[in-house]
Amino acid sequence: MTSNFTCVLDVRASLGECPVWCSNDQSLYWVDISAPSLNRFDPATAINTAWKMPESIGSFTLRKAGGFVAALRSGFWLIDRDGRLERKLIDAPYDSTHHRFNDGRADAQGRFWAGSMNEKRDANTARLYRLDPNLKLSAMIDDIMISNGLAFSPDGRILYHADTPSRTVHAYDFDETAGTLSNRRIFIRFEAENDRPDGAAVDREGCYWSALYRGGKVVRISPGGTLVGEYELPAQCPTMCAFGGPDLRTLFVTSARQMRDPEELARLPQSGGIFAMRVETPGLPEPRFAG
Repeated sequence: MTSNFTCVLDVRASLGECPVWCSNDQSLYWVDISAPSLNRFDPATAINTAWKMPESIGSFTLRKAGGFVAALRSGFWLIDRDGRLERKLIDAPYDSTHHRFNDGRADAQGRFWAGSMNEKRDANTARLYRLDPNLKLSAMIDDIMISNGLAFSPDGRILYHADTPSRTVHAYDFDETAGTLSNRRIFIRFEAENDRPDGAAVDREGCYWSALYRGGKVVRISPGGTLVGEYELPAQCPTMCAFGGPDLRTLFVTSARQMRDPEELARLPQSGGIFAMRVETPGLPEPRFAG
């Protein structure tokens, strides 16, 4: 196993997640789900700006019109460029006393996909949803516990999705025009107990990069489902990958420190930080929500 990761922001987030690179301002936006905030990190200055949120913020994406659309515990919200909540678009489609939104991103057609998770972890009652620009909400995948690992192939014909507790990533044929899924199959299944697939990103060659929560590493998987690289981080719980930098050849990874024991945090004090590594194959520009 190799590693060239360095900590570029020792922020010690409770549950850092959902890194999204914005090419317009060359900044990395990300969230802390548990100490809820939306953040803007400028790698050039190493300055991080945090906008507090009133409740858990599972994921978000940039909007074509400016600002953000975010999946908060209570539902989908618009957030302006300065991190202020503007208005709720639609209520959450679950009981928010024990469910919340989790991983999400936009597709190339401007739809926002966001999955939920069952915080009680006692049943497969979570789902992956698709929010269209006209604000129609559709449930696309069910029978899962923690929706994660959402990513699209470079040609837009495959959607990848993980249910973290099952340690399995599935692939689906994706109809870009209709936004529908078919032909579900196993893309990769991890055998080790701690290799729990969390957030992911796809590079220009179609390889799938997955952060393995509790596994202390990021892995690169070929389009055929073969493990082709493992990269250790100085944090036990990496959460999600994103490609950024002017050439999209910097892999950023968020991480968590919540519910980790003191011995681990003493050994890995930068847990909860944002890490970065230069890679040979660039990523792809992140699409934006068209609503």
